[in-house]
Amino acid sequence: MLEFSLPIELPVALTIAGSDPSGGAGLQADLKTFHQFGVYGMAIPTLVTVQNTRSVEAVVPLDAGLVRNQLDCVQRDIPPSAAKIGAIPDTIVLEAIAEWASDFDAPLVVDPVIKSTHGQTLTSHDAVTAMIEVLLPSCLLVTPNLHEASLMSGVAVHDPSTMRDAAERIAACGVRHVLVKGGHLEGPAVDLLWSDGDALEFSSARIHSRHTHGTGCTYSAAITALLAQSVALVDAVVAAKRFVTEAIRTAPGLGQGSGPVNHHAPTGLGRG
Repeated sequence: MLEFSLPIELPVALTIAGSDPSGGAGLQADLKTFHQFGVYGMAIPTLVTVQNTRSVEAVVPLDAGLVRNQLDCVQRDIPPSAAKIGAIPDTIVLEAIAEWASDFDAPLVVDPVIKSTHGQTLTSHDAVTAMIEVLLPSCLLVTPNLHEASLMSGVAVHDPSTMRDAAERIAACGVRHVLVKGGHLEGPAVDLLWSDGDALEFSSARIHSRHTHGTGCTYSAAITALLAQSVALVDAVVAAKRFVTEAIRTAPGLGQGSGPVNHHAPTGLGRG
């Protein structure tokens, strides 16, 4: 009989995000990433989508009271060591999460998934405004892509210089750290971390692939998993970016559209 041993204190991470039935993004991608990094994952859906690698056919928000009840229920029993927030459909759900987040005393990462890979709007304009005003002050890190950083900052982001300007403006809303992801820039894939007043750039070779569904979710989930293990933020960003780059490079090629990345990619932490 095989015997398995678990760490005495197994780190726990929570994802609060939308559901992707094709498994490439949202809470499904987050849970796969948590597992790959050796972290026990819990998940609370904020919305349900009808989608595959080719399109998003429907987005159905969950009731805000149900979301809050799930948050309170898991918090009472298995308090997470870190949590991440993905797509939030509207201000009612966002305010319920923000109220919970104001009392959350572990690292909290927000990945503002405003649009899906296919261009479908997942978060309302009012919810984006509320996110900036009532949620970001409770967060350790927010991870917008170029489009999201532009919406959140009012800066037209198109190069490292404007990435820095946008990050500084977003940080002024009360969040300590801002990671602007430059995946849609030309040339190398450069991300910029605004951290306590300093700007750090992280670069990797660009991999040309149509299989990039869920890269943002996977990136922020990897950072969250590492924070749950008390890894320093800068080190977590470096390791997470390396993981995502390899996950894109070794994507399994599933689906007829923008397929998922490889969530079995090596983490560099001796777990796969």
